[in-house]
Amino acid sequence: MKIAPLHAELERRGVSQILLHTGQHYDENMSKVFFDDLGMPQPDIYLGIGSGSHAEQTAKVMVEFEKVCMENKPSMVIVVGDVNSTVACCMVCAKLWIPSAHVEAGLRSFDRRMPEEINRLLTDAIADLLLTPSPDGDENLRNEGVAEERIHRVGNIMIDSLFNNLEKSKQSTILTDLGLEKGEYAALTLHRPSNVDEKEPFVRILEALETIGARLPIVFPVHPRTAKQAEKFGLTERLESIPNIVLIGPAGYLDFVALMADAKFVLTDSGGLQEETTALGIPCITLRENTERPITVTEGTNVVVGSDTQAIVDAASDVFETGGKAGRIPDLWDGHTAERIADIIQDRIGS
Repeated sequence: MKIAPLHAELERRGVSQILLHTGQHYDENMSKVFFDDLGMPQPDIYLGIGSGSHAEQTAKVMVEFEKVCMENKPSMVIVVGDVNSTVACCMVCAKLWIPSAHVEAGLRSFDRRMPEEINRLLTDAIADLLLTPSPDGDENLRNEGVAEERIHRVGNIMIDSLFNNLEKSKQSTILTDLGLEKGEYAALTLHRPSNVDEKEPFVRILEALETIGARLPIVFPVHPRTAKQAEKFGLTERLESIPNIVLIGPAGYLDFVALMADAKFVLTDSGGLQEETTALGIPCITLRENTERPITVTEGTNVVVGSDTQAIVDAASDVFETGGKAGRIPDLWDGHTAERIADIIQDRIGS
């Protein structure tokens, strides 16, 4: 979702590109279908990294991506987000003296227990261009001593994808297929290690869902990791018996946008959904202790409640009683971020 608008904009400008998919996200419904939904071409290069520990994934990407860089000698490499592939590719660039740009730079949760936080810190320490989505990103980088000329606030590219595909998502039949009414259900995503890799927080969240489900349907596209952990902890039956729970497989991008856009509220531990719900004005209840996207709280529709059962239930009750937290769309979340990034990249490559 973060690459699609930029790839299209650079292509429109005639900039030669190689689209590389590391294969870190390898489930077809969590990868291939997104290329199709976003109208992207199939990757020019697919590394097929697959699953593994953080060290295994990072090392595999570095070994294979170095070969790609040595063969193709790119003028610049663009990395996005905060996954293992992001930091792995950026480290290869730093060693080979290839300029790199990090889209979604500067975000910080200030929680180094999160693997993504380590990826963010390391990537921003070595990338040449740091393309931030919001003022807090700029400030975080300055506080870390980053030179001003490396920092460029460009806006949120996730919102480009959202706005570009919002109309198209209305063609989705997912609500009809699931027998749902607009505004009469909640959407849920849950996959973070802090929530599903230990039984206690997982159980606390399930307890909250049991209470919330008694009031309205909850649509839950189950992440493979979450399904695996529920089985491991003996929680599968309890998950399936939550009142009004609608369990489905991982949803494609357009189907999930349709689900999110018409939900009464969203429960999530995802970063991107905090941003998308803010852009759509949908109340968001974030099942985490912190967020690297604080602008969704200070300006948007997001409330951060952790895995505490009562806090989750109280936040949902607030939506039922008052409509939930109101917000506004932050500056530069206007659907034109890809154009601003392309300007910066063309200027840097040209020079």
